[in-house]
Amino acid sequence: MTAPLLAVDAPSLYFRAYFGVPESSAKTASGQPVNAVRGFLDMLATLVRTRRPDRIACALDADWRPAWRVELLPSYKAHRVVAEPAPGVSVEEVPDTLAPQVPMLLEVLDAFGIAAFGVPGYEADDVLGTLAASGSKAAPVEVVSGDRDLFQLVDDARGVRFLYVGRGVAKLEDCDSAAVIAKYGVPPEAYVDFAILRGDPSDGLPGVPGVGEKTAMSLVNRYGNLAGIRAAALEPVADMAAGLRRKIADAASYLDVAPKVVRVADDVPLPAGDFALPREPRDAERVLALAEEWNLAGSCRRLVDALAA
Repeated sequence: MTAPLLAVDAPSLYFRAYFGVPESSAKTASGQPVNAVRGFLDMLATLVRTRRPDRIACALDADWRPAWRVELLPSYKAHRVVAEPAPGVSVEEVPDTLAPQVPMLLEVLDAFGIAAFGVPGYEADDVLGTLAASGSKAAPVEVVSGDRDLFQLVDDARGVRFLYVGRGVAKLEDCDSAAVIAKYGVPPEAYVDFAILRGDPSDGLPGVPGVGEKTAMSLVNRYGNLAGIRAAALEPVADMAAGLRRKIADAASYLDVAPKVVRVADDVPLPAGDFALPREPRDAERVLALAEEWNLAGSCRRLVDALAA
């Protein structure tokens, strides 16, 4: 068995780094904040050092709010939109001092030779879903994110684990199927249906009004999946409370489209390449220059050491 592919949700980590590292402690000589870059590189170094992958890929949002998802569910991430410069194009609300740091981070990753890419029309989650679909016992995949929707990717048979960093990399939760069941009461293959019923305000998913996590878990375990739940709600002799039956029936239009919105794609056309983990920077001189220019010497050194270990 080879070491795993480390599939990193880059936006999840750089947002976490931005809010986790004070701007005042990470600036260039000219005063430009680099807290997101520094924090991301430190998290990546920790992950490389502790997980020992032999491949790595950082997934990006080429389209953070794909039109095909919005067409199905207009509320999808609608609360994060600050502008719509053209039909089908939404500009996400991003802190003013974070936006300039993303190109900086990508430049550093490129100098290291670490793959970072998005695919037009898809979110980072879809790239991660496609990378996970390539997993096997011989070539496992570890998906890293603070987005709980990606619990759906866990697959013991395929060798896919989810490294949940919702509380930070230092408190990383290494999740297989048993861990997902322990955390939410449903197996990974049922997580999408569970999430649809529960809803998620952070993504603009309304859920079924009046159905929280416990009820969603109970419904999934009792009826197997969303189709079984909806069938039971329509069956007069089914053992389902009348009030709950009515709530599910009233949410029919949402339940019709939500599976396609919540389930991540697994067939995104990925760029060619084996995503091999570099053992040293691809362009050491450029890494040194960027580290000096952007006051990232410590973080770059830690990543160099982790790659070489």
